[in-house]
Amino acid sequence: MVVLAGSILTPQGFVRGRLHFGERIEAIEEAPVEGPYILPGFLDLHVHGGGGREVMEGQEGVEATLRFHLQHGTTGLLATTVTAPLADLERALKGAQAAMEGPWGKALLGVHLEGPFISPNRLGAQPPFPLPPDREIASHLLSLAPVRVITLAPELPGALELIPFLAEKGIRVQLGHTEARYEEALSALEAGAVGFTHLYNAMTGLHHRAPGVVGLALERGEWAEIIPDGLHVHPAAIRLVLKAIPGLYFVSDAVAAAGMPEGTYPLGAHRVEKRKEGVWLGESRVVHPGLLWLLRRRVGQVEGVFHVALRS
Repeated sequence: MVVLAGSILTPQGFVRGRLHFGERIEAIEEAPVEGPYILPGFLDLHVHGGGGREVMEGQEGVEATLRFHLQHGTTGLLATTVTAPLADLERALKGAQAAMEGPWGKALLGVHLEGPFISPNRLGAQPPFPLPPDREIASHLLSLAPVRVITLAPELPGALELIPFLAEKGIRVQLGHTEARYEEALSALEAGAVGFTHLYNAMTGLHHRAPGVVGLALERGEWAEIIPDGLHVHPAAIRLVLKAIPGLYFVSDAVAAAGMPEGTYPLGAHRVEKRKEGVWLGESRVVHPGLLWLLRRRVGQVEGVFHVALRS
């Protein structure tokens, strides 16, 4: 049994006391003790890489990504691909499968396929290898690793037919990298899609006469990712969606540049440049590489806050 003392985050808020745990949390003992903040381990459902390595490299890249994030408070993650040629996607998926069978496998919850069925007009930082929705290609990719989430653009021909096929297999279909109109996105929800990928980013925004994908999410969304780094989304927009979507959850969307000094790093077929707290593709800022470092500075600045990895 291990005992930690400090301010413990519980469903009722922070409690000062001692946390008793082994494989699981056994008890929380309230006491007027001093100590660091103690938080449950993070589950990050959108992770491309970190520490200079990325998922698209295959097994070694996936395992390096896991090791890096496990050092900073994340105890479970989805290895997330970028849109790429099929051979590259196969390497990444086979690598994820192999990593799940290795020493770091317990922390790997599966794969998030971000594409390849996304809009060529809303790639964002994704490399330019989108494919039209195709059941045969999807079935092949699903056979290579346990895919838990697929991001797709619902306006593409064949998407509305593919969504129920994926949903029947227990895969969460999320709308993202899309130019869909409100009506097209609504049809996707009705077909079985259940969420939105990095809400606000790489999708049609809210207009009072054309609500777009963002408007649909605010009106009817039950689940959505958002990147709360202060770069992707304005804080007021985050507060708005917190009021609207009960299942809103934070993701890092971390890439290979996370935790690294300024310089050039891979993002699939792209080379991106890390400058201060942002990563840039040309002159377009695309991702925040170090969400957990940002959070560490803003939540009490207590050393060790994000190094407590607990399973509740």
